[in-house]
Amino acid sequence: MTNSHEMREIQFREALREAMAEEMRRDEKVYLMGEEVAEYNGAYKVSQGMLDEFGPERVIDTPIAELGFAGIGVGSAMNGLRPVIEFMTFNFSLVAIDQIINGAAKVMSMSGGQYSVPIVFRGPTGNAGMLSSQHSQNFENWFANTAGLKVVVPSNPYDAKGLLKASIRDDDPVIFMESELMYGDKGQVPEEEYLIPLGKADIKREGNDVTIVSFGKIMKVALQAAEELAKNGISAEVIDLRTVRPIDYPTVINSVKKTNRCVVVEEAWPLAAISSELTYNIQRHAFDYLDAPVVRVNSLDLPLPYAPTLIDVILPNVKRTLQAVETVMYKK
Repeated sequence: MTNSHEMREIQFREALREAMAEEMRRDEKVYLMGEEVAEYNGAYKVSQGMLDEFGPERVIDTPIAELGFAGIGVGSAMNGLRPVIEFMTFNFSLVAIDQIINGAAKVMSMSGGQYSVPIVFRGPTGNAGMLSSQHSQNFENWFANTAGLKVVVPSNPYDAKGLLKASIRDDDPVIFMESELMYGDKGQVPEEEYLIPLGKADIKREGNDVTIVSFGKIMKVALQAAEELAKNGISAEVIDLRTVRPIDYPTVINSVKKTNRCVVVEEAWPLAAISSELTYNIQRHAFDYLDAPVVRVNSLDLPLPYAPTLIDVILPNVKRTLQAVETVMYKK
């Protein structure tokens, strides 16, 4: 990171906006398209002011037709443009998933390398409070299961800006997943330009007794749990994956070799989750270093209801994370 005098505190949404605007100034082939991104300044005000600067040919409002504008984005990327396609939520990306998985992800290999698809699909993932089952789902593992895609899930404004700039410059299709609950979060972001490479995890907190791995907004849960553990003399190392395809296994494995214990915290449902994949790779590559089986903390295997009391029970939280750490440390 840079020196503190070169930093300023901005919101998560502002970091994303700066990333897109800087890349659009740098490269005229970059454009933004999605529902309400232009006239309304973005559903979450991420694109505020961008229509005024770049005009309606580069900040493009669409009808409610994800299948259509995702397809336009893929086709334009094949023809040399670098689109940023905003989904109002990734729950709505299911309408366009054929364009992403059968289109964007496959074109490079099916064309024998004649076409690349430098496109970013971005928008919020996961729960955002009382929005009920159809608007509260996590599909990071769905997209990460697809060869040909990269999947990025930032947890703070600094990472969001550096990762989004790198994603826009990437020649592969990138799924860039945010959170409605983070858009107002503030953090230190440098004045000058920087990029964060895709596929490199970040150790957010050093520790020696247990490794806690997470990504996206659930990093808040992981870091709060680490704070609580520290009060009881337990030193937790907290790793932010940042990118869930590709996954930076060496950073995780090296940490587990040091701490000998691991808890993975993830908002998605438990079956075939990112945490499942991590658990397999940890036991595959660090089995002899483990002093306890890896424990996962996922959402319960249920559609997310509307009632806030039930939401609190179903989602990963600090209490369940602390219980998981107690389990791997054999503490009662």
